[in-house]
Amino acid sequence: MIDRVVEVARPARLSVRDAQLVVACEGTPEVATPLAELAVLLLAHPQVTLSQAVLSRIAEQGGSVVTIDGKYLPAAMLLPVVAHWRQTASFAGQLELGLPLRKRLWQRLVRAKIRAQGELLRELHGSDDGLLPMAARVRSGDPDNLEAQAARRYWMLLFAQGEGRNKFRRGTDMALDGLDQNQHLDYGYTVLRAAVARAICASGLHPTLGLKHSNREDAFCLAADLMEPFRPLVDRRVYRWIQEHDPAQRLDARAKGWLIETVTARYLSDGEDRSLFDILARAASSLARAMLSGQAQEFAPPSLLVESPAPQRERWP
Repeated sequence: MIDRVVEVARPARLSVRDAQLVVACEGTPEVATPLAELAVLLLAHPQVTLSQAVLSRIAEQGGSVVTIDGKYLPAAMLLPVVAHWRQTASFAGQLELGLPLRKRLWQRLVRAKIRAQGELLRELHGSDDGLLPMAARVRSGDPDNLEAQAARRYWMLLFAQGEGRNKFRRGTDMALDGLDQNQHLDYGYTVLRAAVARAICASGLHPTLGLKHSNREDAFCLAADLMEPFRPLVDRRVYRWIQEHDPAQRLDARAKGWLIETVTARYLSDGEDRSLFDILARAASSLARAMLSGQAQEFAPPSLLVESPAPQRERWP
């Protein structure tokens, strides 16, 4: 199966014909994608028209739909509610998850995230700057807040360019501070978040019931948790992009396509070439097993993944 991410970023009418999603834009030929191959549909223009039947058919095939706002952040997300053989037990296990197990699972996520950040710094700049030893010191629940300490060091160094090494700040207000690579990161994280939420639902878990993230206005707290070790995959692509392009320019079709390839690319995992969707599904399944068994060691999030060649993507500018 091919997992495709399709973005519609211009006025278009969407329909389903012969088990395919058909995108019709004025002045251009129709483009069709088999629903069985569609993983994520990104709606990035206010003049995209589609029916409830289209949304239903996408969900029936296991795909997700994300609407994106003007800041490249998710405004809404539609996920498939597909019966899983252990879904009821999984939901109950999430609701009854004890604090000690929750804290141990969060410890494993934070360790994996900091390791991935350190490995990316070493890959790009030749040194992990102490993040790998820091990852090993993360305790249950991360009471020392090493995640935040690692983040401060990581963002200071990731986009370091000579004397400007301290100028980048993650999460700044683009309206006040102007455009920079934050817009690229936000867009990439939006795509990744959709893929992670899809994997969580497929594993029988509920994406709202998080381990650490608990924003009452966030319907996908568990997706925010599970995506943490995978964020450096987006960071790596953003770094490579801004080496040749001005980050202050607004995202165009080429930049978005490059970032979408973060989730459509293939990676080496456990000695095998796998799609990121497969790797995310395995991570979500191991998390579900850990929750049901009460054994945190069942959950094994990966460190930084090595990308294989020949990513696959689809987009319409």
